Amino acid sequence: MSVRQRSSNDVTRQKAEALQQYQDSDGHFSLVRNFRLADMVTIMNGVCGSLSVFSSAHYLINNDIDYLWFALAFPLAGLVFDFLDGKVARWRKSSSMLGQELDSLADLISFGVAPALLAFVVGLRTYLDTVILTAFICCGLARLARFNATVALVPKDAAGKAKYFEGLPIPSSLSLVGVLAYWTKQGWIAGQQGIPLGTCTLWGKPGGRGELHVVSIVFGLWAAAMVSKTLRVPKI
Repeated sequence: MSVRQRSSNDVTRQKAEALQQYQDSDGHFSLVRNFRLADMVTIMNGVCGSLSVFSSAHYLINNDIDYLWFALAFPLAGLVFDFLDGKVARWRKSSSMLGQELDSLADLISFGVAPALLAFVVGLRTYLDTVILTAFICCGLARLARFNATVALVPKDAAGKAKYFEGLPIPSSLSLVGVLAYWTKQGWIAGQQGIPLGTCTLWGKPGGRGELHVVSIVFGLWAAAMVSKTLRVPKI
């Protein structure tokens, strides 16, 4: 049996043992009772992502710039909780399968859905823009699923931590949020000066479904980098 097969079998056995606690737990709110402190911190990451989404929606409704700034700030707050949940888990010396799944789902909201909606809010609203932003979210989803499924196969250091990420980690999307925040400060958003570099028309008439904001290509490239298997980002 190869090392990879043994590692896969060990992971399967550990998952089966971890699932036993949920099978043995019964009654109302049994899921909540199985939450650990680190899990609650992880959920706060999801809360921040959700608040960013709703703040973006408020901005679209009433055009109050304060809501846009809130929407830009909440993903950063989510990153703080994303960093703290691991610290808390190590401090409490407790981790769980539930926590791993919660972490990925919260990351998808805060660093996938929220940034894509922010890009739409500031002006990437053509048909092709929304196609690319949808692909951005789906690539983030695929990247997180692959991480959960293959993390046991990634080489580890002496401390047992993965040496690198396969593909660009989804929290890196905060770099794009930072760019959107700068554009907002400069007034380079829809309703003001407009998105930098403007649009290009790939087919049909200007303003039609073939129109695309040039900067949307950056989101497309970011999406591709997240699902890349050959791109290896050292884990700090």
